[in-house]
Amino acid sequence: MERGRIAVRKLYSFRRQPHSLTPRVVVNPTLLDKREVRIQRMFGQIAPWYDFLNHFLSLNIDRRWRTKTAKLVPANGQGPILDLCTGTGDLAMTYDKACHGKATIIGADFCHEMLVRAVDKSRRAGSEGRIAYIEADAQLLPFPDDHFQIVTVSFGLRNVTDPEKGLAEMVRVAQPGGRVAVLEFSKPTNRYFRKMYLWYFRNVLPRIGQLLSRSKESAYQYLPASVLQFPDGEAMAQKMRDCGLTAVTFYPFTFGIATLYVGEKPPAATA
Repeated sequence: MERGRIAVRKLYSFRRQPHSLTPRVVVNPTLLDKREVRIQRMFGQIAPWYDFLNHFLSLNIDRRWRTKTAKLVPANGQGPILDLCTGTGDLAMTYDKACHGKATIIGADFCHEMLVRAVDKSRRAGSEGRIAYIEADAQLLPFPDDHFQIVTVSFGLRNVTDPEKGLAEMVRVAQPGGRVAVLEFSKPTNRYFRKMYLWYFRNVLPRIGQLLSRSKESAYQYLPASVLQFPDGEAMAQKMRDCGLTAVTFYPFTFGIATLYVGEKPPAATA
């Protein structure tokens, strides 16, 4: 994977050797194939339908989740903010609105087709020039250590080939005392709601998504499979602690359909 390709304009020339972490074990070698080239191709194919299906299939609740994320993890001053796996830029634009355009915001993604739509959406939303979109791999970010006051990712970490490696990169580029926020789908804990939700998630959502997007990579069959195999709740919180974050807390949204995980990078040690 070529790293650090710039979608809009070059901001950084920093280079870093990759971490030597063990890749995750793929549960289903066919449906859950998370090789970079396959994930990149899959999201490129569904890019034209991505926003519509996200809002339609979630009944627009996903907008509320992003707004709550910006409120629970607010910016502190004008320090830079990174939105990783930004897709079409929804969370980056939510932060731009919450900061009243005063903070530098960067949206990074390795799918060019998504970023093209993010740039267009920013222009139409009036945030063009305030959000820089960069084409970069989440597992090898082209940013220096200790740079961002907040590093976020929404519904993207589970799609990274090695999520632990992506999370480690998020921690690396966060400032000491800065925060890392992960908004991700999760499994409801209420037995009755969980049963109803999983039926919808496994049967209705994939059919509608596939019918409209006509994804050659079965993107909307991959979606529920990837969510069901990804850790949530305390298991996900522990992964964040294992990456060096402290004061990790998590907030279930809408009966646990989605969960926001927040951790703090420890302050730098003083001599």
